[in-house]
Amino acid sequence: MQKYPNPMNPSVIGVDVLDRDIDKQGRLHSTRLLSTEWGLPSIVKSIIGNSRSYTYIQEQSVVDPIEKTFELQSSNITFTNLVSVDEKLTYKPHPEDKDNERSQSQQLLGGVMASSISANAGKGREALEWVIRRLNAEIEELTATARGSIRPPMAAAVTEK
Repeated sequence: MQKYPNPMNPSVIGVDVLDRDIDKQGRLHSTRLLSTEWGLPSIVKSIIGNSRSYTYIQEQSVVDPIEKTFELQSSNITFTNLVSVDEKLTYKPHPEDKDNERSQSQQLLGGVMASSISANAGKGREALEWVIRRLNAEIEELTATARGSIRPPMAAAVTEK
C-alpha cells in the first residue's frame, strides 16, 4: 500500500483509498483512486484541452499474506473515450531471494497502449522492491531502537560509610 509515491513513477501525485477490508482467508482487499499527472505532448493537449492534464486510475488490489502475493488490477477512468487500458499485475517473492527484497511479476495488459505500458512494467517492479527495501530498513531501525531503549534496571547505589 506504500507503493506511491516512489522515485520510479513520480507522475502519481495522489492516492485515495475508496474501500478496504479483510476477507475470511485473511487477504486485504483495497480499492484506490490514483491521481496522476503526465507530461503530455503539446499536440495531445491541443486535442484534449490544456486543463485536462490529470488522469485518474481505479486500482483494485489483493494482498495475500499466506501466499505472499500482491495482485493489482487497474484501469483508467479518464480519457476512456480516447483510450482504454486494463492492467493486471501479480507480484510474489523471487524464488532465489531469501531476504525477500526482490520480487517477480506477471503482467496482463489489454487496450490500445498495451505495448508502451508493458515497456514500463519494470518500473513498477522496481518501485515495489524499493518499498520492500524501505520497509525492511524501517523495521531494522525500529528493532534497533527498541533494543537500545530497553536497558537493564540500574543497580542500587552502594555507599560506603
